[in-house]
Amino acid sequence: MPLDDRASPHVALVADLCRHIERAEAPPTLAELAQKAGLSRYHLQRVFKAVTGVSPSDYARAHRAQRVREALPRAASVTQALYDAGYASNSRFYEESDEVLGMTPTAYRAGGAATQIRFAIGQCSLGAILVAQSERGVCAILLGDDPDRLLRDLQDRFPKAHLIGGDGDFEQTVASVVGFIESPRIGLSLPLDLQGTAFQLRVWQALRSIPAGQTASYSDIALRIGAPSSVRAVASACAANPVAVAVPCHRVLRIDGGISGYRWGVERKRALLLREAAALTTA
Repeated sequence: MPLDDRASPHVALVADLCRHIERAEAPPTLAELAQKAGLSRYHLQRVFKAVTGVSPSDYARAHRAQRVREALPRAASVTQALYDAGYASNSRFYEESDEVLGMTPTAYRAGGAATQIRFAIGQCSLGAILVAQSERGVCAILLGDDPDRLLRDLQDRFPKAHLIGGDGDFEQTVASVVGFIESPRIGLSLPLDLQGTAFQLRVWQALRSIPAGQTASYSDIALRIGAPSSVRAVASACAANPVAVAVPCHRVLRIDGGISGYRWGVERKRALLLREAAALTTA
């Protein structure tokens, strides 16, 4: 979890607690962390969230999930990977596995081999577009100049998943995304399959609350999620967004209103903002 070095004087303390959480065989309780920090549980909760953007329990959960993701492909068994990551029982992890991995641990260990993902590549006014959907919802909306590169990006994200070219029904999903890009006023209502850290998911949810035609700064988003000192971490979460336009990271600007980096190119970001502003004035 990124720590913003411009945060409060408690940054070093929280960084030490983060390392303690990462080294612990089982997630420490809030009381244990508070005692180690010499703070009350309430104060520690506020300080930790201000610096990292998440609570200590969310940080521990996200760290365990990352350890599982790293361990599953090379572990002798799913059970061994779960115990190595700090889960006390298989049942506890399986309760969370869909949220943590987006699929069963066995499928994830096989690189998503048992997962079917439909996809289609098309064209829109912003160039090439790839839309992919798992059984849970849209898991990728990628923009670019080279269709082959978009497909390679999808393959890198799901190296052993069964990628299936979209049928006629799926073409309607792609058409919905393209239609939204061309005419923001029509809106976009599609189920999403978002996988990320606890912090990333909070940022992405905050981005989805920004109406078309409006913008927010990275600092605004940090405030909205209760982590005012995690501006750079917010920017990183925006850059990691896998579903262009559905999670509208293009609506986030620098604090001075300037258009900064965008995963799919600054010119596409500028075009999306201009299009949404024009739709708002003609509504």
